[in-house]
Amino acid sequence: MGSPPRAGRDRSGHQYAGSGKTLITMQTGAEPADLADVRITNLAVVLRHVRAHAPCSRADIAAATGLNKATVSSLVADLIDRRLLRETGLTENRIGRPATMLVLDGEPYAAIGIEVSADQLSVVAVDLGGTELLNWRRAFTGQGGTGTRAVSSIAALANRAIGRLAAQGRGVLGLTVGVPGLIDDAGTVRGAPSLGWRDLALGAELRRALRDPAFEVVVENDANLAVLAEHRHGPYAGTANLVHLAAGAGIGAGVVADGRLLRGGRGFAGEIGHLCLDPGGPRCPCGRQGCLEALAGIPALVRRVLADSTQDGPVTDFAPELERVRTRARQGDRRALEVLAEAGRHLGHAAAILGNLVNPEVVLLGGYFVVLAPWLLPAAEAELTARTVAPDAGGTRLAASALGPGAAAVGGAARALAMVDAGRLPPAPPT
Repeated sequence: MGSPPRAGRDRSGHQYAGSGKTLITMQTGAEPADLADVRITNLAVVLRHVRAHAPCSRADIAAATGLNKATVSSLVADLIDRRLLRETGLTENRIGRPATMLVLDGEPYAAIGIEVSADQLSVVAVDLGGTELLNWRRAFTGQGGTGTRAVSSIAALANRAIGRLAAQGRGVLGLTVGVPGLIDDAGTVRGAPSLGWRDLALGAELRRALRDPAFEVVVENDANLAVLAEHRHGPYAGTANLVHLAAGAGIGAGVVADGRLLRGGRGFAGEIGHLCLDPGGPRCPCGRQGCLEALAGIPALVRRVLADSTQDGPVTDFAPELERVRTRARQGDRRALEVLAEAGRHLGHAAAILGNLVNPEVVLLGGYFVVLAPWLLPAAEAELTARTVAPDAGGTRLAASALGPGAAAVGGAARALAMVDAGRLPPAPPT
């Protein structure tokens, strides 16, 4: 048996005592300053190991992390007190004496994610192991609405979810809200063209509406949360270089590069929807011309495919309109097929730019693109291959997301769980 891995840092910048599953978080931690910080770090190492390898024993944890057995026993006892781990009996299918096995507990806890889109709100709650506890969708008119009304709607949905979890005896670890737009570190929506929001202090307003809850309330870009969901729960979980294109009223890109979320200097990375692909093209809601959203966004696709239908104003409920588009495509409608192929080419062009800049292993078409993926992907794949400099598109592949609409809500819940994995542990429940 080889020697255990040495201590070091994981890809998110967190110190660890030995090996632990790579963890994506939204921010990096500082170097531990004292023994208390080191203990918190090592508690997180043990928790991550059990998440990845359960059921496992204390001896398994010590061998994998390099921590001594007495330290592991102390850490495990602490995590059991916090109701984060539990013992699940003995196993005899191993060399030596039977060992008491450990699995995740987390029954008293839940994490909540909410996704804001132009036509609906989605809320997801999961337990510590990632098991879904609730998944709701509510109609929401984000376009043209006031910020105050939006805050009220989001807070009402959050309060309902919190109440449902409280009735189950669960406390909330964190609430993360995903919004399609530019979000600064304070949780202010600096700009969300598809919603018509500008300089909306959503984070502060939500905390006020929820009466300053004990748990953390975070506002984040929806595409960033969607790619975190893909990295933690999707078929490509753990992929070090991954992009999720989130399609609603707009298009955003969540990018994981070399195992870390790419946020940019002020958190504004990933606004691929406003990449200009055709300066003479149609006008975008942002006011510019030829943006990817104007060429391949869901509202643009619906307008072009259903141009012969009567439409009263802008589309505010995408699901039924997309079903009409899909029906026409299935029936071989020439206009629908041409529009979708053209949109696919534009998406492939955008994917090629990503391929040349950050060389992801996979670019996933998410959100409402999933519904139309069978007709978008062939043209997109051809364009990606033609426009990427590296041979064979640099290994970049295109695929439809398995998470579909609502991925940002899943990612919002996953973010709170990632914070626990990183060492932000809840206190032990009162006895």
